[in-house]
Amino acid sequence: MKIIELLDPERIVCHGQASSKKRALERLSQLLATGAAELTPEAIFDSLVGRERLGSTGLGKGIAIPHGRVSGLDNAIGAFLHLEQGIDFDAIDGQPVDMMFAMLVPEHYTDEHLAILAALAALFEQDEFCAALRNSSQPQQVIELFRQRDEAA
Repeated sequence: MKIIELLDPERIVCHGQASSKKRALERLSQLLATGAAELTPEAIFDSLVGRERLGSTGLGKGIAIPHGRVSGLDNAIGAFLHLEQGIDFDAIDGQPVDMMFAMLVPEHYTDEHLAILAALAALFEQDEFCAALRNSSQPQQVIELFRQRDEAA
């Protein structure tokens, strides 16, 4: 699955605001709910928080990939949030997180879930890609960056 297939401009925020990890997860839950009419932001938030309780999804370098599995979802969906100011996310390197790619997958996605997470982690290891994302001011620019990386892969 290509990362671009997870995204929609309605689920991308550039230079957003969040004062805490909880507020960022709430915002991501709202964004993801626009792609999953059968789910409420509250159910999505519960899924993301449940995963965070197992261990932070903060990868380091200002990046986090909150994710969860939910029943009733047919396909994986994603949302991207870039914050103007980084927040404490309990990241592995202790640094503030300013970019989050949240993902929901159907409960039956096991191998697919891991493959998507691995692809995202590999993308976010690329410093030039992260710099370009941080410089994006419009959702369409973010979409284009992910599209270019998918085509190059």
